[in-house]
Parts: sequence; C-alpha cells; structure tokens
Amino acid sequence: MVLKDLLLILISLVLLIICVLVGVAFLTLLERKVLGYIQIRKGPNKVGFIGLLQPFADAIKLFTKEQTFPVMSNFNIYYFCPVVNLFISLFLWMMMPFLSVCLNFNLSLLFFLSVSSLGVYTIMMAGWSSNSSYSLLGGLRSVAQTISYEVSLALIMMSFIFLSLSFNLLDYYYVQNYGWFIFLCLPLSLMWLISGLAETNRTPFDFAEGESELVSGFNVEYSSGGFAMIFLAEYASILFMSMISVMLFLGGDLNSFIFFVKLVFVSFFWLWVRGTLPRFRYDKLMYLAWKSFLPCSLNYLFLFFGLKVMIFVLLL
Repeated sequence: MVLKDLLLILISLVLLIICVLVGVAFLTLLERKVLGYIQIRKGPNKVGFIGLLQPFADAIKLFTKEQTFPVMSNFNIYYFCPVVNLFISLFLWMMMPFLSVCLNFNLSLLFFLSVSSLGVYTIMMAGWSSNSSYSLLGGLRSVAQTISYEVSLALIMMSFIFLSLSFNLLDYYYVQNYGWFIFLCLPLSLMWLISGLAETNRTPFDFAEGESELVSGFNVEYSSGGFAMIFLAEYASILFMSMISVMLFLGGDLNSFIFFVKLVFVSFFWLWVRGTLPRFRYDKLMYLAWKSFLPCSLNYLFLFFGLKVMIFVLLL
C-alpha cells in the first residue's frame, strides 16, 4: 500500500512539473502577445496557428545553439547555477496543495520562505562566477533587492497566518469559504503583489536585468541552454507567485475552473505592469521596502495580533 502511495505521489509530481513547464511556455507567448497589443502591434503570429507553436520553436532554438563559456569564468559554478535556479523554482511547486495525493504538508508556508530564499544564492553565484563586472553588479543588485523584499513578504505572510492560524496552504481555502482575505485586508494584498514583483525581479523592479545600464545584468555571459534555464526559472516563479497569491487572498478553490481563471488573471497583472510602468530608481526601490512596506506590514501584524488577544480574552 505504501509503495502504491509513493508511486502515486511520484506520478503526481512529474505531471505537475510537466504542466508547469508547459504553462511557462504559454506564459511567455501570452507576455509577448500582451506587450505587442500594448505597443499596438501583433506579437508572434507566424509559427503555427496565431503563433501557438512559437514558445516550442524558441525552446528548440535556445537549446540547440552553441553554448559559450567565458575563459576566465569559474566553470563549475557558472555551469550549474542556471540548473539549480530552475530546480529551486520547480521545487517550490511541491508545496502546491492537491486534494488528491501530493506533497501537501502542514508547514508549507515555511517551506515556501525557506526555498525561495535559496534562489538568491544562485543569482549571486551566477553573477560572480561569470567573472564580468556587469554580471557581478547585476547579481549584487538582485541580491540586495530580493533580501529587502523577503522581509516585508514574510511579515505580510505572518499577518495572513494570524488570520487563519495555519501554515498549511490548503487551510486558506477552507478559511475563505465565506469571504476572501482581499476584502478584509486590501492594502496587505496589494503590498504582497508588489513585493512579489520585486521578488521575481520583474518590471518596475528589474534591476538585476537593467538592459539600459547593465547589458542584461547577471545573465549577460549566458547563452543557449543556460540562458533558457534562467528564463524558465523566472517565469516558473511568476506562475508560482500567482498561484500562492490566489490561495492566500483570493479564496483558492482548487476544485473549480475559477481557480485557474484567477491564476491567469494574476499572471496577466505581472505582464500588464511590465507593459505599463517604467523602471524604478534604485534608491526609491530600497525606500519603498524599508520605509513604506516594512512599517506598514508590522503595524498590520500588531493589529491582527491585538485582535487575536482581545478575542481570546473575551472568550475566557
């Protein structure tokens, strides 16, 4: 019986990873289409029907190109950083709650905070091991940004944990049966989305890949498969942040088709922001994290903690 359960878990995980990778492929197509229409043009529309095969053509092109290595690079670290980066992004998906059999466990939100923190090291090491000034600068900026926003992200999540009294992501679905958290704490939900944008290095916080001043940042020396893996990891993180946002404050009903509609809408928000907003100034990015989000999320945390204590005293 145990062997059958383990086999079912393994099959579920493999199917999940395949579906995430296919979702990432079509998210890139959606982004190029959305950006195209924002800029009053068509976007990819030649390969396949209305460009549906374009992501697969791009994947084949990237993985069959010749891979170049900087002569002075630290080869082993340089080679494995994109692989580990993609692995961490896909490993995060293991905490996605299934109502059937999967790795849904009671401390899934702590697992999210622990594993997402590891992504910083791969970007830092990728920037350093390339032995290029541009990539090192991009890596350092990315690390500073990610660490800054992880603090506010964790505090915002703690407020949601106080409201639901659970670290299990599946419990947020049961708690929100009668009302979504986005109505109860709208500022926190918006702060979570903005921190998610910064955490995934997306516009207007894409300082790690500041093309205008850094020549594409930490991934400047990567080509073919290495670049494709960094690209896949970024879009897998966007999909994951969209999924966790839906679960935390949009009443993630895993049984229904509406869950996936909400997920696509939140992912579309990531792309919409990219086509609309210009890049922030770096000092304003840090100001937003430490002087706006941090005090605000702490105040909300104390508010919810005080409410819990007051309810506890009244019940006694």
